[in-house]
Amino acid sequence: MGALTGYKVIELAGIGPAPMGGMILADMGAEVIRIERPGAADPKVAEPISGRNKKSVVLDLKQDAGKAALMALIGQADALIDPYRPGVCEKLGFGPDACLARNPRLVFARMTGWGQTGPLAQAAGHDLNYIAITGALHAIGRRGERPVVPLNLLGDFGGGGMLLVTGVMGGLLEAAQSGQGQVIDVAMVDGTAQLMWMMQGFQQIGAWNAEEREANLLDGAAHFYDTYECADGKYVAIGAIEPQFYAELLARAEVTDPQFQAQHDVAQWPELKQKLGEVLKTKTRDEWDALMAGSDACFAPVLTMVEATAYSANTDRSVYTDVEGLTHPAPAPRFSRTPSQIRHGTQALGADTVSVLEDSGMEAAAIQALLETGAAVGSESLAENDR
Repeated sequence: MGALTGYKVIELAGIGPAPMGGMILADMGAEVIRIERPGAADPKVAEPISGRNKKSVVLDLKQDAGKAALMALIGQADALIDPYRPGVCEKLGFGPDACLARNPRLVFARMTGWGQTGPLAQAAGHDLNYIAITGALHAIGRRGERPVVPLNLLGDFGGGGMLLVTGVMGGLLEAAQSGQGQVIDVAMVDGTAQLMWMMQGFQQIGAWNAEEREANLLDGAAHFYDTYECADGKYVAIGAIEPQFYAELLARAEVTDPQFQAQHDVAQWPELKQKLGEVLKTKTRDEWDALMAGSDACFAPVLTMVEATAYSANTDRSVYTDVEGLTHPAPAPRFSRTPSQIRHGTQALGADTVSVLEDSGMEAAAIQALLETGAAVGSESLAENDR
């Protein structure tokens, strides 16, 4: 029994942050029903990880019967995840007003890049665009070089998927008290701005240079907070900010040069970085790991995604787990009494259409009519499901 067991969430199929948010809610025990369109890509290929624990239902929302089936499911749901541009659900006939009229307790979470309002609301975009206007993209990279693309971790996932989960859970908690649902406007721009809270604060008190990259404490300028190449061409990450941790790093690396005692003399950082780089290049990454792992030197080897799944600290904690032949990140956070779990991997397209419609109380004849007209598509027949 997960923390959200008993809650039902409708996830309209999308990409990026919406399926991630649905995955986390499903890991916590919520019944997440993913609504796909007929002819959509196989979820096992399109969403091999984020589809876990979800039910796959195929409805043609351009047909009145398919739309009616969706509204029947919404009537029994606690939350709905809308991944479309502002106004799309309204045009299709199941916008917030229609859904809340059907189910006044519904939490209607809208996941977009630019948000529901503002001059960019209807513009296309992706993670890189959203993080660009928050200052996050400008801040990442080396001095004098172009900004580094930080995968789609900041906008889609940190500022999107995680914020979506926060919004849905906040809405569910409030609805449990008030009996009323509401619309949650989740925007990746807003989420990325939240992630930049500390740098924004530093900049405003004169402790951060927002105009330059690799010029600040946490952006690679400091010799004690950066990555370094080792003898084998692999890398290590050093983050020894506090003086006691810095002292541990120097001791384990057998650095005795007195210049290193000027840890926070910014003028000496470039030279100290060069010297520390020379030291770290005398051993391989794994030799340094054997020497420093588990200490207070604030050290870690820089691993590939493949290496990460086999790294001892990760395997001992079960950070990753195998599900139906695929390696997944294990559910997080970890609950002591109501642990999250992966109950199954990604379902085939429409694998749960019939069972979900049956569970909603729809009669067999009505389900059969949906299947025959293509308003619903299922991988099981009614007869097979009834055995």
